[in-house]
Amino acid sequence: MQAGPQETYTLIPTKKILLWLSMVSMVMLFAGLTSAYVVRQAEGEWTQFSFPIAFFISSGFIIASSISIQWSYNSVKKNELQKSTYGLIITLVLGFAFVFTQFIAWADLIAQDVFFIGNPSGSFLYVITGLHIAHLVGGIVFLIYVSFRSLQKRYNSENHLDIELCSVYWHFLDGLWVYLVMFLYLIR
Repeated sequence: MQAGPQETYTLIPTKKILLWLSMVSMVMLFAGLTSAYVVRQAEGEWTQFSFPIAFFISSGFIIASSISIQWSYNSVKKNELQKSTYGLIITLVLGFAFVFTQFIAWADLIAQDVFFIGNPSGSFLYVITGLHIAHLVGGIVFLIYVSFRSLQKRYNSENHLDIELCSVYWHFLDGLWVYLVMFLYLIR
């Protein structure tokens, strides 16, 4: 009797692997965009404009939301389910506040005559911040799903993978935004 190939299994849930792969691809996307930004800026004809203060305000919202989602995750691990749900809902509100302030920043850019079409400096700014918002909206959709399930008492200290993944993704978006806002502010 011939032995077949030995099967091996990983202890890492598939959802975690997929999340990490998607975050790696996002890092590559934004690294490519910021590299292209630097290269294009060096070619000249780069419009200077005032950096919208709303981008810094939105940074405060997203940093606060990282704190609230971590509170949620720590609470569910201790079986403090109501605190976990509160943390998720606070994170959701702060996520919406972040998106709202991004639109305020864009309105400020428009008031300065910085548009998507025109000078590459504006185009890059809209693309980079817009793609971040798109990824954040994906996080908000997942956060709504997790919050709804948390309200239904679907999570506890033994079953909280969705909250953990939501937390990891949210912290990633937070770190990515801090990098992007500092990059866009300093490399002008």
